[in-house]
Amino acid sequence: MDGYYHQHDLPRFAEMGHHAPELWKRFSEWYGAVFAEGALTEREKALIALGVAHAVQCPYCIDAYTQVCLEKGSNLDQMTEAVHVASAIRGGASLVHGLQMRNAAAKVSM
Repeated sequence: MDGYYHQHDLPRFAEMGHHAPELWKRFSEWYGAVFAEGALTEREKALIALGVAHAVQCPYCIDAYTQVCLEKGSNLDQMTEAVHVASAIRGGASLVHGLQMRNAAAKVSM
């Protein structure tokens, strides 16, 4: 069965600029600046991106940042830990939103 995600689409990402070249240019410049060496190393930024990619469940980003992490010198232990950090934050965010449920229930119970 064919799925929605196609690995061969990842290299086609730049096609998103075909009908909005100025917006694509600005996005690309900003994106490049974000991932340039700064207060964080490029390797650290790639690990953050890998964790976020898992949190937002973007298979294209997971593929891309797995590759970037390896290219920047990260190993599977570091990459796996980054995924666990993202998972813990995502799980914690789900749990803390339970307070919204408790607040709503308290209003109904009044």
